Amino acid sequence: MKKKVFSGAQPSGMLTIGNYIGAIKNFVALQDDYDCTYCIVNQHAITVPQDPKELKERTRGLAALYIACGVDPEKSTIFVQSEVPAHAQAAWIVQCNTYIGELERMTQFKDKSTKQDAVSAGLLTYPPLMVADIILYDADLVPVGEDQKQHLELTRDFVQRFNNRYEGDLIMPEPLIPEAGGRIMSLQDPTSKMSKSDQNKKGFISMLDDPSIIRKKIKSAKTDSSGVIEYDKENKPGISNLLTIFANFSGKSIQELEAEFADSGYGHFKEKLADAVVSVLEPIQERYYKLMESGELDAILDEGAQRANAYANSTLNRIETAIGLQR
Repeated sequence: MKKKVFSGAQPSGMLTIGNYIGAIKNFVALQDDYDCTYCIVNQHAITVPQDPKELKERTRGLAALYIACGVDPEKSTIFVQSEVPAHAQAAWIVQCNTYIGELERMTQFKDKSTKQDAVSAGLLTYPPLMVADIILYDADLVPVGEDQKQHLELTRDFVQRFNNRYEGDLIMPEPLIPEAGGRIMSLQDPTSKMSKSDQNKKGFISMLDDPSIIRKKIKSAKTDSSGVIEYDKENKPGISNLLTIFANFSGKSIQELEAEFADSGYGHFKEKLADAVVSVLEPIQERYYKLMESGELDAILDEGAQRANAYANSTLNRIETAIGLQR
């Protein structure tokens, strides 16, 4: 039997090629070897104010992008969190078995609460919802980046506490560290991570950027004055970042690219890099827009919600039985 993988992503804006390299490519690769469940966690998004129309559109858009990138509904379950009520129901049980001190220590709560005038209770208590997301699908493995390790530890603490306290049978999830795709940095400031919230739009490439925009952004990417194409993260962060992007979009190693462009200047290198990025993104964009404009996307999400509800309700029943909530 295949091990189960669960991952959730917030619909908080269009993803960049950094998100594609760091996460989505791995999600696509995982579905051949694991039983994968991918959730658009729109309930997590409302811990901060959202425009309802934008949230609805971004939720569908993120699901469409996952599918366009290669997440296969025949191999994986993909669904929207709010369409499976068991998430919110299980989250209450998790809250009642989680301590205030544990939630107040969450780094993301401390960071975000200092930037808001009025802090919602949900910003403090959304980690239990994240725990519920994971345990409902008996996840053996959860892909995590640096910013999510704390939440997985909270999940593991809850599972141990629940199983000991109620003689439960919840699965203890393990972190799944993604294969190294390279940390993708800003095109304009290669010492900072590429971010969709960057004020400088030239710093990131969106998954839906027009090919002409992609070429302009790559052409204007910061490099250095040496003109030598070599990977040296410390002394040449700009060209090193572009080499990492090129390797991920071409399937070639950085060493192969260094050899291929040993006698080229930055201009020619950037031109070929843009060709590689556009050749991958164009068919993804074409598939994305077809999904958004047809009924296929909703049919996929309806079926995903049906499968997710069946599994999550079964787990919720086990949890409620263990703690005495079932008559």
